[in-house]
This record gives sequence, C-alpha cells and structure tokens, in this order.
Amino acid sequence: MRALTWQGTKDVRVETVPDPQILNPRDAIIEVTSTAICGSDLHIYDGVIPGMRAGDILGHEFMGRVVDAGRGSSLRKGQRVVVPFTISCGTCFFCASGLYSACDNSNPVETQDATETLFGHAMSGIFGYSHLTGGYAGGQAEYVRVPFSDVGPIPVPDDLPDDQVLFLSDILPTGWMAAENCDIRPGDTVAVWGCGPVGLFAAQSALLMGAGQVIAIDHHPHRLDLAASLGAKPVNYRETHVAEALLEMTGGIGPDAVIDAVGMESHGLAPDRVMDRAKQAVGIGVDGIHALRAAIHACRKGGRVSVPGVHGGFADTFPTGAVMQKGLTLRAGQTHVQRYMPSLLHRIAEGEIDTTFLISHRLPLEEAARGYEGFRDEQDRWTKVVLKTPASGWSG
Repeated sequence: MRALTWQGTKDVRVETVPDPQILNPRDAIIEVTSTAICGSDLHIYDGVIPGMRAGDILGHEFMGRVVDAGRGSSLRKGQRVVVPFTISCGTCFFCASGLYSACDNSNPVETQDATETLFGHAMSGIFGYSHLTGGYAGGQAEYVRVPFSDVGPIPVPDDLPDDQVLFLSDILPTGWMAAENCDIRPGDTVAVWGCGPVGLFAAQSALLMGAGQVIAIDHHPHRLDLAASLGAKPVNYRETHVAEALLEMTGGIGPDAVIDAVGMESHGLAPDRVMDRAKQAVGIGVDGIHALRAAIHACRKGGRVSVPGVHGGFADTFPTGAVMQKGLTLRAGQTHVQRYMPSLLHRIAEGEIDTTFLISHRLPLEEAARGYEGFRDEQDRWTKVVLKTPASGWSG
C-alpha cells in the first residue's frame, strides 16, 4: 500500500509499505477514504516530538470502510466508520470511567517507560504519533490496522459525506471538550487563543453551549474571518493590545473562561516567547507557553482555564502565582473522543454543526508532503488539509 512516512525533521514521503494485518482478535483493517493533517502533526514535522523512527506512518485523523475484522471486533465488512485518534481498550479503570484518552492498556509495555518517567504515568496509545504512544502506524495511508475496534470506531451513515464527519476523529470532539472544560454558564464570555482548527471548533462549541460572547484571538486575517463567521468577535493580536481589549469587552472584569488552543509552539516576538525559543534551541525546556501565559493573565478572578493545545514537556516561567492568587481552575488533557462521537454525529446529521467550512485544501494522498508544507508555512490560507485516497473515488 501507499502511506506517508516520516524520515526526519521536515522530511515526509509517500512510500510503498507492507499492508497491515490482523494481529489480535479485536483488530479491524480499515481501507482509508479520507484522512486529514492535524496541527499536532506539525509538531512531528518540525521535530519537536521525540520517539519518532524513520519509516513511521503518520496520521491520526482518518475514516474509511472495514475490509477485515477479527472475531472479537464489533465491526463488519463494508461498514463505513470514523476512527478516534486515541486507542482505548474499553475495560481498564480509565476507559470504564469515560476517560478514554487515559487508557492503561493501549500503550504496549515496551513503550510505556518513557512517558511514565516524563509524566508520572504512561500515556495511552495514539495512531501515528511516535513510539512514546505505542508506535502505532497512522492513518495517512491506504489501509490501517485499528486495535480495540470494538471500542473506538463509530459507524456513519452513507448519506453523510466524508468531509462532514471526518473531523469526529479528533478536532471536533477536541474543540467540544475544550469548551466543556470551561464550565460555560449562560452569558459567559469565553476568550480563545488561536483560530486554527481546534480553536475554531472550540469557539463554535462555546457558542452552542450558551456563551454570551466568544472572543477569538489570532493574527491570521482569514482565520479571524472564519471565527467571525461562526459568531465570534475577532481580535488581531498584532493590531490590538489583547489584555486591554479583553478588559474593555468585559466591563473591566476579564473573560469568565479562556482557552489555549495554540499549545507548545506558540509564535510571536513577545519577550517571553523569544526566551522560550532560545532555551529550546540549546536543549533547555521543551514547551513554549506564551499563549497559555497570556490566557491565564487575562482570565478573570475565579475563572476557568481550558487547555486543548498540545503541551508535551516542561515550561519555564509558568504563572503559578496568577493561578493561585486569582483562584483559577485549570483543566487540560487529550480528548476522550469516544465519549463525544455519538452526540456530535447526531448534531452533524441534524445540521446543527457544520465542519466543512474549515477545509481549504483537498489533495490526493500522493501529495501529502505538499500538504504538510503548505499547512505549516501558509497557515492563513491553508486552514485544513484533507487527503483523499483512491478508495474515496475523489477525482479533484
């Protein structure tokens, strides 16, 4: 089969690799029709995520049709399914509690040690996201093996096109959980840092949950326009003093809740960001938390901080004092995708949620490397890239 492989920093290539096989009775083999490039894939592309090996197959946002299933799978051949990016066993303490992204059993024993040492507990398995999370082959490929297929994939009706349901795999549930973690009350003001895919879905979700106003902060004009089209109030941080603007827009109180949808690779020339990048360059620290710092400082006293943006290491000058002195509540984490897929699928089917507005580029899988380059270097124009395999029937 053809698949996108990682070969090094900023070096990804579509190559011919062996087809996946059923290894466990609960496995299924999916023939991929559509797969997307995620913002967190760019962390791998930029060489920020450790544990990658040459030849690893990338991608964790994908869907397709079942072509084979083990005897323990609940799927049947021919079903059209969307697959969550987190791999979850469904039976451990965490899965039983609905905390699917904290699964104890999906990251094999031989690859658990690194994250257990780094975080105190081992991470769960994730498709196409380094050997820290199990080394599973990803979905930017023609076929993919899906472990625990009786827990993760959700069947979708044939009358809903791929583009409408593909983002159930990650970014739509991630945006929804980000808003849910804000504990939104009717009329609340929610400020979102970052108008990438997750930030836009977080803004959309917050409005659906009853926020009185959502303020979207970014510097890319088109992305700010997309946020405005959803009903958010755009703020360009290159043209506006964000902290002052937020106070003015909230009667001097500050936002009730804030969302860091940027993560560890926030950009800009603010002094703290420049310091973060300098330390990264010499191997001191990993994360850049300029957006998170700004969000915490802007949040009103007694407010809520939600962190869907990816953070993977340690950070200097974290504003612990602001969190404590203002009495902030901070919630973060990988998304428990399986928890949200059924209800979000229903909202899509009912026309309550649109996801297709985000897609700027559709490319054949063979042009995936170009998709990565464009998505990284032209973020205002390349808002979301969907890759189509021959099985999709897409002709461009």
